[in-house]
Amino acid sequence: MSKRAVLEVIALDAEDAVAAQAGGADRLELVTDMAADGLTPSRETFAEIRAAVDISLRVMLRLADGFDAGDVDALVRRARELRSAGADEFVLGFLDETGGPDLAAVETVVGALDGCRWTFHRAIDRTPDRDALRKQLADLPGLDTYLTAGAASGVDDGLPTLLAEAARFGEQGYEQQILVGGGLRLDHLPQLRAAGVDAFHIGGASRPDGWSAPVCAAAVARWREALDG
Repeated sequence: MSKRAVLEVIALDAEDAVAAQAGGADRLELVTDMAADGLTPSRETFAEIRAAVDISLRVMLRLADGFDAGDVDALVRRARELRSAGADEFVLGFLDETGGPDLAAVETVVGALDGCRWTFHRAIDRTPDRDALRKQLADLPGLDTYLTAGAASGVDDGLPTLLAEAARFGEQGYEQQILVGGGLRLDHLPQLRAAGVDAFHIGGASRPDGWSAPVCAAAVARWREALDG
């Protein structure tokens, strides 16, 4: 419990980023178009945010709603554009028609990241076999985090899965950090922290006035205080 927990906040623009950092965020997930659950931001938006804050930025690589990779060549182009702008951490995750990981797409996109660290996002919550997915992805370069609620419906339903996976930390396929997000509430924190979970992701919780309003530094600070306390 002495280790400072990671607090990651979704940011859409530089205003969000500045407020999140002021509230105590350690890292930002950069996306656009939350109506589609978060897509790849422009190179220009990344550059503006990078100039505005000095904390870690993980950039979403996703061109359409859902978990199908779509145009992989376009994803690779976007990844390379962002790399050339200075992006060095990413978020991605694609499933095939069976609900398993789309290894061809993931491997191709990861190959364009030059070994950068990346998060496999909540596609893991839509796969029928989480354990198999983890073991299939285990050796991909740069994969250090799974963003997950434990269930597609959110942390309330996924909590038992999150606790079980936390208990397996260090096993093959379970070496990556668990970043909990998706319906996460402050009252979930004590049980997750007691289980050793040390990374948390918030989106709507940082925006008490909704997605049409910017990140609220005070809202982020409440999470920082709860984690530090």
